Amino acid sequence: ISSAAITTYWKHRDHTWQINIIDTPGHVDFTAEVERSLRVLDSAIAIFDARSGVQPQSETVWQQANHYNIPRIAFINKMDRQGADFGRVVNEIRERLHANVLPVQWPIGAEDDFTGVIDLVTMKALLWNTPDGKTYETMNIPADLQNAALEARNYLLGELSLLDESILNKYTTDPESITADDIYNALRGAVIRLEAVPVLAGAAYKNKGIQPLLDAVVTYLPAPADIGQVKATDPVTDQTVMIDASETAPLAALAFKIITDDYVGKLTLVRVYAGVLRSGDTLWNSRTGRKARISRLMRIMSDKFDTVEEIGAGDIGAVIGLKDVKTGDTLSHPGHPVLLEKISFPEPMIGYAIEAKSAKDNDKLGDALARLLDEDPTLSVAVDNATGQTILKGMGELHLEVVLEKLAAQYHLEINKGKPQIAYKEIFTKAVTHHEVYKKQN
Repeated sequence: ISSAAITTYWKHRDHTWQINIIDTPGHVDFTAEVERSLRVLDSAIAIFDARSGVQPQSETVWQQANHYNIPRIAFINKMDRQGADFGRVVNEIRERLHANVLPVQWPIGAEDDFTGVIDLVTMKALLWNTPDGKTYETMNIPADLQNAALEARNYLLGELSLLDESILNKYTTDPESITADDIYNALRGAVIRLEAVPVLAGAAYKNKGIQPLLDAVVTYLPAPADIGQVKATDPVTDQTVMIDASETAPLAALAFKIITDDYVGKLTLVRVYAGVLRSGDTLWNSRTGRKARISRLMRIMSDKFDTVEEIGAGDIGAVIGLKDVKTGDTLSHPGHPVLLEKISFPEPMIGYAIEAKSAKDNDKLGDALARLLDEDPTLSVAVDNATGQTILKGMGELHLEVVLEKLAAQYHLEINKGKPQIAYKEIFTKAVTHHEVYKKQN
C-alpha cells in the first residue's frame, strides 16, 4: 500500500557495501509510491512473477523507470510456484518492454523441483539445500544442464561483444580468455549506459537466489558516485547548473515523502544529492523561499528509526523538525540555493463524496484529511460549490478504500461515503414568441 525504506549492509569480495532499499507496492492505484521512489533512487530491481510474467503494472513501472533513465536488473521471482517458466518470462520482457535482457543465471529445475541456479559468468551451480535458504553450496554444473548452460553463456557473450569492445576482441580471437571480471566490468558499463538488463532468478520466500541478487546489486548497479553530476536550476537566473555528487559540495537534497508518526510527529524522507546534512543545520526550502532548521536526523530501518548525526551525499534518511515541507521540495544550503527536478504525479481519477457521521467530528475530519494530503500527493480534497459536498479524489477505488480505512483505524473517524451529486443547471438557449389568451373566472 505504501513504500517502505531500509538501510542494509552486504559483504561482497572483502568489502562491505551500504545499500538503501525502497520497496514499492505493485498495484497501479499506488503508482505514486513508485514514481517518487524512482525519482530519488540510482537504480532499480524489477521483480517479475515466474508464472504471470509481464503484467500491466510491470509496463507502467518500466515506463516510469525509462522516464527517469534508471539502470536496472530484473529478478524473476517465485520459480518454485506451479507454472513457473523462466524462458517465457525472459522473452516477454524482451518483446513487451523492448528491453535488451541478458540472463546471467539459468534456473536448475522449476516449480517443486527448483533447487538453485547456474551462474553463467563463473559457470558454477549454486544450490540451496536448507529450508530457510540462508546458505548455499557452490558446485559443478549437473551433466544434464551442461548444454543449456553453454548455450545461454554463448548468448550472453555474443550480446556483450556488441556492447563492449574488449569483450568483442577476445570473443572473436580467443573466447576462452574471457574472465569473470571481464564480463562483470562489461555488463556493469552496459547497465549504467542503459544498454542492457541482467536477469536473475529465484524464490524469495525461501531466500533462494537472494545472495546472488545482492551480489548483482553491488556488481552491476551504479553507486551514487557513478551517476556523476546532477542537473539543477539556479532559482535566481533560471539557468541550468550541474551539481557535483560529492560530500564537499554545497548541500542539495530532495524531500520525496512525508510520514506522520504518532511518536515523533512529521517525518520528511530526503535523498541527499550533494554535501552533508547534519543535525542543527539550517536549510533553504525552494517552494516557500524560507529557511528551516533540522532538529534531528534518522536512518530508516523499515518501521524503526535510528538517530544519526549526519547523512552524506548519495544517502537517504529522515528529518524531524521541518514543518512547512511538501513532497518534491528542494532543500539546499542557504548560501547556494538550487532547484532540483520535481516529482510529477498523475491526476486523481475517481472521487467519493464523504462526510463525518457525527457533525462534531467535522473539524477532526478536516485535520485528518490535511495530514493524509501531506503524505499522499495523488489525493485531492475539494468542496463542490454547487452541492456543498466534500469530494475526496484518488487514483482508484482501492486507493480510496485504503484512505477511508486509515481514517477509521488511525483517526477513529466514522465516515459516510457516496457518489458525488451532479448539479444540473437550466439555461435559456433561444428567444421564442408565444401567444396565449388569459381566461379566468372571478
